[in-house]
Amino acid sequence: MKRFLFLACIALLVSCTENHRDNASKTAVANDSVHFYYTISKDKNAPLETRYTAANKSYRLLRNGNRDTLYSSVLYQKNLLHFLRGEYDSLRFYNSRLIEHAGKIEDNNILGRQYYLMAYYNDLFAHRPDSAFYHYNQAKNYKKRVHDSSRVGKILHSMAVIQKNHNDFFGSKETITEALHYLDASKDSKYVSAAYNVLATDHRKLLNYEDAIKYHRKAIAMTDSDRDRLIYQNNLATTYIDDHKYHDAVALLQEIAGDSVLQKSKNEYARVLDNLAFAQWSLHENIQEEAFLYPLRIRREIKDQRGQLASYTHLGEYYSTVDHTKARTYFDSLIQLSKTLNIPRAEKDALKHLMQLAPDNVALRDRYVFLQDSLYAQELKVKTQFAKYKYDDTLKQESILRLEKENAERALEVAKARNQKIISYASLILVVLAAGFVGYYFIQRANRLKQKNKIAVLEATYETEAALSRKLHDDFGGKLNHAMLMLQNGSDPDEVLDVIEVLYNQSRNFSRKINDVDTGPRFKEFLFGMLGMYCTTTKLIVTGSKEINWDTIPALTKKTLYKVLQELMTNMQKHSSATLVSIHFGQTKKKLKVDYEDNGVGATKEAIQNKNGLWITEKRIVTINGTINFDSDKGDGFRALIEIPN
Repeated sequence: MKRFLFLACIALLVSCTENHRDNASKTAVANDSVHFYYTISKDKNAPLETRYTAANKSYRLLRNGNRDTLYSSVLYQKNLLHFLRGEYDSLRFYNSRLIEHAGKIEDNNILGRQYYLMAYYNDLFAHRPDSAFYHYNQAKNYKKRVHDSSRVGKILHSMAVIQKNHNDFFGSKETITEALHYLDASKDSKYVSAAYNVLATDHRKLLNYEDAIKYHRKAIAMTDSDRDRLIYQNNLATTYIDDHKYHDAVALLQEIAGDSVLQKSKNEYARVLDNLAFAQWSLHENIQEEAFLYPLRIRREIKDQRGQLASYTHLGEYYSTVDHTKARTYFDSLIQLSKTLNIPRAEKDALKHLMQLAPDNVALRDRYVFLQDSLYAQELKVKTQFAKYKYDDTLKQESILRLEKENAERALEVAKARNQKIISYASLILVVLAAGFVGYYFIQRANRLKQKNKIAVLEATYETEAALSRKLHDDFGGKLNHAMLMLQNGSDPDEVLDVIEVLYNQSRNFSRKINDVDTGPRFKEFLFGMLGMYCTTTKLIVTGSKEINWDTIPALTKKTLYKVLQELMTNMQKHSSATLVSIHFGQTKKKLKVDYEDNGVGATKEAIQNKNGLWITEKRIVTINGTINFDSDKGDGFRALIEIPN
């Protein structure tokens, strides 16, 4: 009865061990697949559809399994690809999932990236400035937590642009000044120059022309982009015009108008020509209508509707003193286009000019007053909303800092109490550790002796194989020489040559199959020569080998790796009908990793278990404390993941 119970326990233990190994193997394969598809989804050179499919595959593999730290990254990549494909409903749906999951595990980097993505979407595509400002602000806070100063500065720049575009010039000036504290002039010169340009525009709109000119010049001096420099110079000229410094504006605009870089950008070229014509007209120079019509035609050609607003304004002002009918026509065009683009401020400016042409027109005056009141109320609402976001955020950050301080104080008190307990139990722990160390030492000593015996047996096996290889090669060589003598003595040359070729090929192939392995400096060349021998009709791709320090790998490990890969290549050549074999090498401080994969016919798990060669391969790896996991399915290729201690 006792014997029966003992055998039953052994069987149960073996069964549990095998099940655990199978589950671990499946988990490892699944994780590798997730990384594989995730990497494809991040490849910007791959087609969008390919990246989208890969992102969905990696997401499905993680959705029902263990949601490790990669889950947030995969879900962010899925969100990004939904955005790039214009699938905004899906973007909003998966955004909620990502924010919830990343918030639970405090993945601040992913949270910062996701909030930035949603801000960018709301800013440039959904045209919801308040929502964009909120998401930018959240992204900024999370990027602060991971100390990404450069990204914080860039996000603050985007927030300042939103404030500027909605006439919150004081708020924009405050935000862009904060951005400059985070941006590095040497690394972020593009954004630093753009920040100075925003700051200059804020001062211009606040009628502070002196500071506006100063910051425009800083932007021009800072930028490395010829195109941006021309844009900033045009903005500086606009400031000169607003400040009635028409001579400075004309000189600058004439200088940049002939630049070949500017002429490649039609919308900027039209801006410069239109501003130049207006500045010259303001100096009472003899400017013809064509000077204004030419940039208008360019803007119509490239469908620059916002640019057309400026052209209609300048043409209306141009004709206001010479032809009121034409002036009204252009101002009417300005009003119609402003309604189409939903830019009521442009309509208000047009009405202001029309009121001067028709001072008794009550309808124009009433419409102007209505728009002025509406714009004031809207701007006040937007400014208040922006200010509220920043104020609430300040209170939230202060609350977080206060809680962190309280938690630190509590943690210090708990640590003091824990230290007192540790001191009281120190003697007992030392005794237990000493006893455990002694027991561990003797167990490890027994394991080392056992492992040495295994290695000795394996080395003896390799020596025997090498001796057999040399002996067999000599026998075949003797027969080969005999056949050559037959040829010289007049035997039929074709017959003798056929015999020679067969004998020589047998000798060479058999020798390469079981001969000793060169584990010296030429091991890598020796190994790749063997791999290439099996791939005469199969494409072989090897990656990662250059990063491996082959000199530090023990000779026995090299021999085992050689034999294992030889068996896998033999199996591929005989059974798989593969056209492509991929072998990837990787090395950590403790392990050498080899990932073998082919696109052959594959095999069922039962067939793999019944293959004697693969069974021997697994035994070779286990003998040196390594692992090998096979992954295959009928018609789905073959894969083996090898891990060997360095």
